[in-house]
Amino acid sequence: MPAAVPRYCPHCTAELHQGRPSGDTHERLLCSACGYIHYVNPKIIAGCIIEQDGKYLLCQRAIPPRPGTWTLPAGFMESGETTEQAALREVWEESGVRGEVISPYSIFSVPTISEVYIIFRAIALEITGQYGPETLDYRFFAPEDIPWDEIYYPAIRQILERYIEERQAGVYGIYMGNDDTGKVHFIR
Repeated sequence: MPAAVPRYCPHCTAELHQGRPSGDTHERLLCSACGYIHYVNPKIIAGCIIEQDGKYLLCQRAIPPRPGTWTLPAGFMESGETTEQAALREVWEESGVRGEVISPYSIFSVPTISEVYIIFRAIALEITGQYGPETLDYRFFAPEDIPWDEIYYPAIRQILERYIEERQAGVYGIYMGNDDTGKVHFIR
């Protein structure tokens, strides 16, 4: 759900209008009274592929969209966090698992909903058995037991399938792509 568009300047309360700031390439909401420019930027979602003993952590969604489906633990980054801190916080909140980031793994954009996903490789350090209200259940799945048809996001399924193949080969890449083209590129 997109953020509400403000009608009034948060600095001086004058009404905002649509326009292109001098030297800018995009239309923005502007305040003629004080010069405030309202920028609408993509949301960052950070998460992890957490593995333990050859099994992969998935969380079953308790909230829309599509409650009951499975996904990697991930969520919106908060102000004041690094992407790694956001990913580990989301893992903790959604699964009660404390982890450690090993490396970045995949960055992909979803321009139609203005989101950028950053997925890290990580390992589990502590499993508490307690998880937050956004999760119905969490489990570490062996590759053959993953509920592939119940994974909500196609990009997450693609990332997890590729990761498992690379884990077996012992060679990992870093990937980038977007949902518009369906292309994901290997970066060395």
